Amino acid sequence: MKKTLPILLLSMSLSPLALSAQKFVEAERIPGEIIVKLKSQKTRSFLSRKSKFGLQVKELMNLSIGNIVVFKTSDKSFNETLKRINLDPAVEYAEPNYLYRAIGKSENKSADPKFGDLWGLINKGNNEPAGSRGNSSATGTAGSDINAVNAWKITKGSRAVKIAVIDTGVDYNHPDLKNNMWTNLAEKNGKPGVDDDGNGYVDDIHGYDFANNDGDPMDGNGHGTHCAGTIAAEHDNGVGIAGVMAEASIVGVKFLTDEGSGSTAAAIKAVDYATKINVDIMSNSWGGGGSSQALKESIERARDAGIVFTAAAGNSATDNNTQPHYPSNYDVENVISVAAHNYNDELAYFSCYGSKTVHVSAPGRNILSTTPNNSYDVFSGTSMATPHVSGVIGLYIAENGRTDLKTLRDNLMSSSVYGKAYKKKTISKGRVDAYNFLSGVVAERPYEPKPSEWISLSETHESIHPYGSDSNTSKSFSVSGARFIRVVFEKIDMENNYDFIVVKDEAGAVVDKITSKHDDFISEYADGDSLTVGITSDASVNNWGFKIKEIQYVK
Repeated sequence: MKKTLPILLLSMSLSPLALSAQKFVEAERIPGEIIVKLKSQKTRSFLSRKSKFGLQVKELMNLSIGNIVVFKTSDKSFNETLKRINLDPAVEYAEPNYLYRAIGKSENKSADPKFGDLWGLINKGNNEPAGSRGNSSATGTAGSDINAVNAWKITKGSRAVKIAVIDTGVDYNHPDLKNNMWTNLAEKNGKPGVDDDGNGYVDDIHGYDFANNDGDPMDGNGHGTHCAGTIAAEHDNGVGIAGVMAEASIVGVKFLTDEGSGSTAAAIKAVDYATKINVDIMSNSWGGGGSSQALKESIERARDAGIVFTAAAGNSATDNNTQPHYPSNYDVENVISVAAHNYNDELAYFSCYGSKTVHVSAPGRNILSTTPNNSYDVFSGTSMATPHVSGVIGLYIAENGRTDLKTLRDNLMSSSVYGKAYKKKTISKGRVDAYNFLSGVVAERPYEPKPSEWISLSETHESIHPYGSDSNTSKSFSVSGARFIRVVFEKIDMENNYDFIVVKDEAGAVVDKITSKHDDFISEYADGDSLTVGITSDASVNNWGFKIKEIQYVK
C-alpha cells in the first residue's frame, strides 16, 4: 500500500528533532496568505482590482526591494488564486507566505555554566556536556573545535562589529550578553513611542520585534538568546560562559514568535531592517519554508550592502543538493550554509549536508550557551553550529574590516580543517578553524583524482527488477592496485527518500547514498581498490532498481 506523504518539518526548540529522511511534499505556509511584489507603477491599479481575486490586504510593505503586499484569501482555492495572480500584468511575482522554524533543540535544563564545558571552543576530549540523548561518544576527539584559544591571540573581537541575530529575539538583560548588546542611543535617550532617529522604527533600542511589530526584541523562547551567547557571551565577567567573540554588538532582530515560528513576510522585514541599520553579519538559525523570491531579493540587498548572511543547513539529515533547504540554499555570494559536527569530529546525526550546497561544518551537538532569565542550557542543531561561524567571521571582520564577500567565503572554506566525515558532505570538505581563517592559512587537502586520470572497465551488474522489500543486499567490486574506485550506473530508479543504493569503501564506510531516478550517474569514489554496492529498502513501493555499466578507477 502506498504510504501517505508526510510534510517535512524542521526541528525547532519546542518540537522533536527530525531523525530520518522524509518525503517533502509542500513547504509549510501561513494558511490563505500570499506575498505579492507589485510593479511600482501599477500598485494602485492592482489594489483596486484585488476583490476580483478574492483578496484582502493584510499588510502593505514599502521595502528596499520594492512594494510588497501580504494578501489574505480562501485557503480552499489557494493554489488556483496564486496562479491567477501571477498572470496579472501588474504583478512581478506572487508566492506563499511560508512558515519558518528555529532549527535547534533543548538537550538539558540543568547545564553547569562554565567555560570548561564549551567543547566547541576548546575540545579536550572529555568536556562535552551531556544532553538528554547523552554524549556524542564515550570520549571526544581532542582538538576538533574552532581553535578559538589560538585565534584569541590575534583578536577577541570588537564592539564595532555589529551582528544581527535574526531569530526568536535576545534576552538583552542577560548578564553574559547585556554589555555586548547593540544600543541605539538616539532611541534610548529619546522619548518613548517616538521614532527619535528617524529610521522608521519606534523605540528600537536593542533591535526590533517583527513577530509583534514593536521595538522590544525580548526572547520568550530561548533559541535566539542561545545563539547570541555562542557568538558573543562576554569574557572574564565572573559569570557563565564565553562566546566566540569577547566583544561585539549584538542586534536582536525577532521575527520568530515565542513558539519558534515565523512567516516569510516577517523574515523579509527582519532582513530589510538589519540591512538598513548596516549590520556586518546576519546570523540565521532557522528554515523550513519553500524558495521565496522576496526573501532571496532581501538577502541580495544585504549582499549589495556588503553584509554576510550565515544560515543553518537544517536538521533533517537529508542532502540539500537534492532536497533544498531555505534560506541556506540560496545561491547568493553572501550566504554561508553551515552543517553541524559533533564532539568526535563527525557530522552530527541530524545535520543536513550537501557537497555542492553546504559550505562548512561547525560544532553543533550538545552546545552550552545562554538562555533567558540569567540561565544556561545545552541545545543541539545546525542552529548551534551557525553562531559559531558567525562569531568566527566576526573575529575576522574585527581584525580586517569588511572584505569582498566571495573572497571571505572562499577563505573561510579553504582555511577549514579537512576531515573524511565532511569530504562528501560540504563544499569545503572541512570544519571551521578560526585561527587558520584569521592567519590566512590554506589548510592541506589530500590528493583528489583529476577527471583525466579515471580509467573505465566494462562491468555489468544489476539489481532484480523490481528490487525486493526490506532488502539489504550488496555486491563487491575490486581492481587490484587501484588508488580510487567508483561505479557508473546506466539507470537508477529508487523510491525517493525511502529506498537507497548504498556505496561503501573497503572499510565499510558509506561514501554515497543514492535515491530517486537518474540516468548515467557516477557515484562518489572510494579510497582503495574495492567497494560494495547494495540496496536498502523499506516494506513497500519497490521501484525498478539499478543497472551498473562500468567501473572506473585510478592507479
